[in-house]
Amino acid sequence: MAKRVRVTILAAAAAVATAPWTAGPAAADPDDACALRPVTTVTSGLGVLENLAFDGRGGLLVSDTSFVGPGALRRVAPDGTVTTVLPEVTGPGGIVVDGSTVYLNVGNTTVSGLAGIPDGTIDVLDLDTGDRRTVATGLVMPNGLGLLPDGSLLASRDIGQVGLTHVPADGSGPRVIRTDLGSVNGIAVTGDTVYTVTTFEAVNRLHVLDARDLEGPVRSIDLPGPGLLSMPDDLAIGPDGALYIALNLGGAVLRVDPRTGESCRIAEGIPLMSSLAFGAGPGWDPNTLYTTGFDGTVRAVHPAS
Repeated sequence: MAKRVRVTILAAAAAVATAPWTAGPAAADPDDACALRPVTTVTSGLGVLENLAFDGRGGLLVSDTSFVGPGALRRVAPDGTVTTVLPEVTGPGGIVVDGSTVYLNVGNTTVSGLAGIPDGTIDVLDLDTGDRRTVATGLVMPNGLGLLPDGSLLASRDIGQVGLTHVPADGSGPRVIRTDLGSVNGIAVTGDTVYTVTTFEAVNRLHVLDARDLEGPVRSIDLPGPGLLSMPDDLAIGPDGALYIALNLGGAVLRVDPRTGESCRIAEGIPLMSSLAFGAGPGWDPNTLYTTGFDGTVRAVHPAS
């Protein structure tokens, strides 16, 4: 979710995050996939955190935006220590790591989204050399980001003329390919399957696309609960093949079986959650979900025990 009407969101968050309704049964049996999981804090006191990705080298990269002035790309160590990787980044958004290459959305701001200003870019950072370059320009508020099997990129926009923008690997330039899916936000890719969720709909949906035919048929799964009071933001593919969705205003993690559409909440009480991913690399548990939030906190959602 971009840096947007956060004053309203912050005012409502405390009440909504503890709302009594649930998306499905939260069983007490720890072997049940829907068992509620314990949540701990990794670090706090950062800015408005938008997205995250593991660098495979013992670090967790986070997009640190700001209410005033530019943000930064920061690195969180397993012990909670924070360092700055890239300072002075305006509207850092989605992050994707591929080996030593980090892809980062820049210009993910509310002003650009509402006004349709094409000042967004996708930048690339080389973790080995520290070199940074821009691989795509002319995007409007690039939010979610996905790397496709052919090396092309997919970015989402969830404010204004919402939709998906495709950036071919051959450098031919970005092209808006879909505006029919609603306020698409987070993007997750596995093989030739692309998942994305909507944020600002009365009924939010999980969309399933074919990376080989992005403009072709889409399978959609309605997500439970009041859409504007849950605001699905980002999503991650679990080791069990399920989708784990960050409910930003709902303050919960929703687990969805993409085959059946069945869902349940597996974690609660995480304010303004913006992104989540399973641990990867030294020091990070691959069975634990790590989350970022607009409250500046990185949390760990541990396996049920």
